Amino acid sequence: MRRFYHFLVALFYSFPVQLLLNNFKRNQVLILCWIVLFAMITGNFGKYLGIPYLFLDPEYLNKVNFTSFFIMGVAAAGFTTAFHITSYIMDGHRFSFIGTLPRPFTKFSLNNSLIPVVFMGLYIYQIISFQVNNQYSTGKLLALNLAGLLSGYTLMKLVFFAYFWVTNKDIFKYVVCRIDEKLKQNVTVTRASAIKKLDIARKNQVHVENYLDYDFKIKKVEDTSFYDRSTILQVFDQNHFNLVVIEILIFALVLVLGIFKDHPTFQLPAAASFMIFLTIFVMLAGAFEYWFGNWAATTSLVLFLIVNHLVGEDFFTKRYEAFGLDYTTQPATYSVESIRQLNDSATIEHDRQATLAILETWRKKFPTDKKPPMVFLCVSGGGKRAALWTLATLQHADSITAGKLMENSILITGASGGLLGASYYRELVLRKKTGEPVNPFAVVHREKISTDNLNPLIFSLLANDLFVGFTTFQYAGNHYQRDRGYTFEEQLNQNTEGFMDKPILAYDEPERLSVIPMIILTPTIINDGRKLFIGARPVTFMNADMLSHTGYNQPKMSGVDFHRLFREQGAENLRFLSALRMSATFPYITPNTTLPTEPPIQIMDAGISDNFGLSDAIRFLYAFKDWIAENTGAVVFVSIRDSPKLGTIAPKEGQTIVDAITQPISTVYNNFENFQDINSDLMIGQAGSWFKGKIERIDIQYQAESYVPILQQMDSLRQNNARASLSWRLTTREKNNIVETLGSPTNQDQLEKLKNLLQ
Repeated sequence: MRRFYHFLVALFYSFPVQLLLNNFKRNQVLILCWIVLFAMITGNFGKYLGIPYLFLDPEYLNKVNFTSFFIMGVAAAGFTTAFHITSYIMDGHRFSFIGTLPRPFTKFSLNNSLIPVVFMGLYIYQIISFQVNNQYSTGKLLALNLAGLLSGYTLMKLVFFAYFWVTNKDIFKYVVCRIDEKLKQNVTVTRASAIKKLDIARKNQVHVENYLDYDFKIKKVEDTSFYDRSTILQVFDQNHFNLVVIEILIFALVLVLGIFKDHPTFQLPAAASFMIFLTIFVMLAGAFEYWFGNWAATTSLVLFLIVNHLVGEDFFTKRYEAFGLDYTTQPATYSVESIRQLNDSATIEHDRQATLAILETWRKKFPTDKKPPMVFLCVSGGGKRAALWTLATLQHADSITAGKLMENSILITGASGGLLGASYYRELVLRKKTGEPVNPFAVVHREKISTDNLNPLIFSLLANDLFVGFTTFQYAGNHYQRDRGYTFEEQLNQNTEGFMDKPILAYDEPERLSVIPMIILTPTIINDGRKLFIGARPVTFMNADMLSHTGYNQPKMSGVDFHRLFREQGAENLRFLSALRMSATFPYITPNTTLPTEPPIQIMDAGISDNFGLSDAIRFLYAFKDWIAENTGAVVFVSIRDSPKLGTIAPKEGQTIVDAITQPISTVYNNFENFQDINSDLMIGQAGSWFKGKIERIDIQYQAESYVPILQQMDSLRQNNARASLSWRLTTREKNNIVETLGSPTNQDQLEKLKNLLQ
């Protein structure tokens, strides 16, 4: 019993345990970074957005392989080393005995590896579990991926080990005189800080009885009282210099990568970019703490307030522009009065008549003795998930109806990823009709639209937006910055074969000739919540007052037409990819777009006001209600949605204190789509009072919960997230699951109904 007691005491006062306790006690910022990483790889953070998959299934050059995992290993080793360096700089003085040992930092790192070892062990376990259950990986491929991870981690560790081995080898023979001379002139504050810490350390040393040596043997801590202050001070100076050198190297690496960021080879896996960001953050936090000591927190707060104020005064502010618009001319006036002028009755009627001519052309495609059904395609947002779901659905539905779906469709509305998929399919149909060798139903198009968008975006955020600054490019005679918006558009352009890289005006003729259905994009204006109606031509009739019969004379315009607002800024030259980007602004990933108005307006995702596009389709129907009722047999709203409309209602169980506090906000967020569904149903229901024709509804839904019968056999991450994640990156399992969901009984019934309606 006594032996066991002594063992526990020795264990408690061992260097690894005391370092672990010290990190939890004094280095909460470092621990927080580890907690975030642990939460990400275990699926406890960002699961809905697909963040865990970025670590468990990293993709590089559109492949998950040895190389992608090798890069992850390198990034993990870099972050681990930053953790060791920062811990040593911040708290090495509390363990002054380490300064008396040969190559102190290396031994410090070895004993400070409890958290990194646990992380890597858990990371490998999660990769194995995820890959086996979600990616259909073979044992050979899994072994190769893990070999890549461990090879990258080991190689990077060896590089750092060699560097510190060389820079610390003469620390006792020469007392690092040369390093001291380098630091004396420029870092007097640092030396003073080190001396102060040594004085504190002598009074507040952490009691340590043993440590782990290179040979993995436990050795006792020797008496260090005979070492003078200057000797140990050299140790601090030496390792502070090492920190500076490594920080410079990492920044240089990011700068070099940022210069070539538009080349796919230099676009690292998104998770690796995030770990590089954490690495830089940890090292800067350590340097900051070392320089300012007890004043670090106060100084950080003061600097934050100063920077926050400067940003508010338009210092450091980045403006993300819509490519094709002229930002050098006089900005358009944006006010309540100017919006009213842009939507006067004469303008609305002019635009209505122009679109009415398109409806007449659409009608001529069908026999005169039979009124055709008119289809409104309403597609929902949802990132890459919605893009693939929409494209797959349109391919299948148009195929089984022998092309009648697109022939009968007059308008496409919606948001975010759904519009990306629908626009891509519309372009494929257009190219086939104009004689190009394109098969709109080919599987290759699904493969392309589901290609990763996230790696270049995250890397652009790291290498360009945060650290490098901008380079420029030219489009439609104007110069723009190669920012994160540009990166998103270029990646989307690659994923869609360059087919949609054209101005919005390019779609005017094929829409007027009714070769393809019209598209009206409706991103949200953050300043006032209005919609920005973007079409191939002006569509002010979308603001037609549906409640005019009430006699209310002060309605708030629901939106503003893009062409009318920016007629002096070259609205017709707007890049169609920029219009799609504005409608698919994903929080924190794709930036809000600023448009040339006074005051400047910012644009965000169309899903804020209507994620399903139904309200916009109803507004169009209202504007032409008499003509449509007279010339069509029925109006068919085809809703392609990436979420179940009548999903299961989850019980509120085990509510924590935090849940109770956040419930007022989380309830609104969690029911956001439900609110929109209820509003859309109400609008369609009310349409029966003013539309004299027949209305049909088709709901084709991505509802994975009811179509995964083997859910019980899956790993915990998959059990909790059978649905594909809302992200710009999809795993192999998610891609397969999305396409397979078309075969669910509910969707098959809806597709059969659609087929019958279009016969």
